[in-house]
Amino acid sequence: MDGFTDIRTEGWVRRLPPRLIPYALLARFDRPIGAWLLFLPGLWSICLAARTVADGIWLIILFFVGAFTMRAAGCVVNDFWDRKMDRLVTRTANRPLASGALRLSEALGFLATLCAIGLVILFQLNLPTRWLGLSSLVLVVLYPLAKRVTWWPQIILGLTFGWAAPMGYCAATGHLGWPVLPLYAAAILWILGYDTIYAHQDREDDAMVGVKSTARLFGRRTRPFLAACYAGTVLLLAIAMAAAQLAPAGIFALILPAALLAWQVIALDIDNPARCLKLFKLNREVGLAVALAILVGQLA
Repeated sequence: MDGFTDIRTEGWVRRLPPRLIPYALLARFDRPIGAWLLFLPGLWSICLAARTVADGIWLIILFFVGAFTMRAAGCVVNDFWDRKMDRLVTRTANRPLASGALRLSEALGFLATLCAIGLVILFQLNLPTRWLGLSSLVLVVLYPLAKRVTWWPQIILGLTFGWAAPMGYCAATGHLGWPVLPLYAAAILWILGYDTIYAHQDREDDAMVGVKSTARLFGRRTRPFLAACYAGTVLLLAIAMAAAQLAPAGIFALILPAALLAWQVIALDIDNPARCLKLFKLNREVGLAVALAILVGQLA
C-alpha cells in the first residue's frame, strides 16, 4: 500500500486558481463519487413516490445539488475531526487540513458557506422534510467520532447517507409511508457493504492508529459478510417495491443491480487498495440501476 493516495489533482481541479484548489480537495470535488452515493437513496425514493413527472424532476434537481453541497460539508467536518489521524495514514496524509494547506479558520468559513447553501435548498422543500434534513446533522457530527468507539462506524455512515431515502419520500408525498422503511433499510445495508470495501484501503494504517471499522473486524471474512449485506439489500428493495405496488417487471429489473453487487463480492481483493476503490466506485452504477428498476416498475 506504500504511496497510495485517493487525492486527484488532475483534470478540471488543476485548472482552478491555486488558492481554490485546497478547498476543492477538502470538499472532494476531485472525487464526486461520495456525492453520488449520498444522492442515490434520495433518487430511489423520489422515483418510488413522486406524484407527477414535473415534481419528480424538480426534487431530483434539488436533491442532486443538495447532495454535492452537504457531502462537501460532511467532508469538512470529517477532516476537522480526523486531521491528526489523517497525517498518519498514507491515503489521507495529503488532505488539506492534515497537510496544512488550509487553516482551521479557513475550513470553518468554507463549512459555514456550504451549510448556508444547504439551508437555501432545504427550504425549497415541505416542512416535514425540512425537519428531517435538520435532524440529519446529528448523524453528520456523530460519524467521524464513531470510528473511535465502535467496530461498526459503517452503520452510522449507512444511517447518514441513507437518510436521503426518507427525505426523498417525504419531499414527494409530504409524509412517511411504509414503503420507505424497507427502502431505508436497503440503503443502510448497501452502504454498510460498499463502505467496508472502501475501508480496506486503510486497514493496515487504521490498525496502527487505533481506528475501528468493519474492514478490520471481518478481515479475511469480508467476502461472506459483503454477500450477506448485498443479498439483504436486493431483498429489501424488492419488498419496498412490492409495498409501493409497483409492477413485477420492476422487481425483475433488480437483476441488473444484483449482478453488479455480486461482481463486487467475486472480484474483491482486500489487499489491493486500487481494486477496492474501483469496486467501491462501481456503486454509482448500482444505484442508478436500482433507480431504473423502480422506474420500470412505475411505468410497466
